[in-house]
Amino acid sequence: PESQPSSDLGDESPQDTGFWPVLNNRNFLVLWSGQVFSQLADKVYLVLMIALIASRFEDSNETISGWVSAITIAFTIPAVLFGSLAGAFADRWPKKSVLVFTNILRGVLVLTIPLLLWISEGWRFAALPLGFCLMLAVTFLVSTLTQFFAPAEQAAIPLVVERRHLLAANSLYTTTMMASVIVGFAVGEPVLKLADSLLGQNGTESIGKELVVGGSYCIAGLLLMLLKIRENNNSQAESAHVFEDIRDGLRYLGQNHRVRAAMSQLIVLFCVFAALAVLAVRVAQVMPALRADQFGFLLAAAGVGMGVGAAILGHFGSSFSHRRLSTFGSVGMAVSLGGMALFTEQLWPSLCLIAMLGFFASMVGVPM
Repeated sequence: PESQPSSDLGDESPQDTGFWPVLNNRNFLVLWSGQVFSQLADKVYLVLMIALIASRFEDSNETISGWVSAITIAFTIPAVLFGSLAGAFADRWPKKSVLVFTNILRGVLVLTIPLLLWISEGWRFAALPLGFCLMLAVTFLVSTLTQFFAPAEQAAIPLVVERRHLLAANSLYTTTMMASVIVGFAVGEPVLKLADSLLGQNGTESIGKELVVGGSYCIAGLLLMLLKIRENNNSQAESAHVFEDIRDGLRYLGQNHRVRAAMSQLIVLFCVFAALAVLAVRVAQVMPALRADQFGFLLAAAGVGMGVGAAILGHFGSSFSHRRLSTFGSVGMAVSLGGMALFTEQLWPSLCLIAMLGFFASMVGVPM
């Protein structure tokens, strides 16, 4: 839908540059605040799942890598199945409604986990505990809702920010994503542990962890209710063209080899980081200095590396060709992953290598 930012976004002069005009924009601040809580909840959600698996389903005779892999797959499948379709629908539905309801529904789903685990205790489905199967179902639904939230959030930015301020707005958006990786994975475990200790004083099973994650999603939804977006709602007139939009996108990819190559490299990059989430759990499990549920410190190191790399590329990346940056970044990622095999039980070398992995990954992700 075509639309322009509303006139109450602030009296911005043409000389306004940098982040101040964006931060002075009330609607963008609302959108950004919702993003902060939603992104943090997304990252801490995986930490929550690992903590629940470790406390309820871990067997002393086996690792939890298989359980974690199943959760990761359940979180990834909706992106493959519904990513394009959700983006096409989110483009036609009112952005505010999508942003609010996807967050509220994700929060409600997370808050139902303690009840589901209590009801299913002692039951099994095939060879798996029924409670774990229900966790997989909740993860699948949360990820499905995320497929609608993400494109609506990105499409809302140019609806509340003037064109000349889009670079600053997108920079804040990307920085928040990187920061949520660092903060969410690094402090997720201690925050969840603190919430359990505060709410589990009577010897009963605490639901503090679920309240933190589900509450963050709900807070994001409540904040986004304050958002004001002026857009034309053509959902009824154009709903029949959703699949045609997807076909147009596929045809465009078939004709534009540069975009097709960039997307292919991004797919490989995301696969590496999905595998890294599972690998980090196993590394934390065998490392004397960490526990399995503290794997977030390792992933946070990757976020630090990506943030540093993105900042450097922002200043000096234009001096190099995109293809050269991508090639150098891919080789660097391979070397970093190979080096991790030599230091699987040593904390600081592993942190440095994972940070290097994130740094080189930015050389692939940012140019592409």
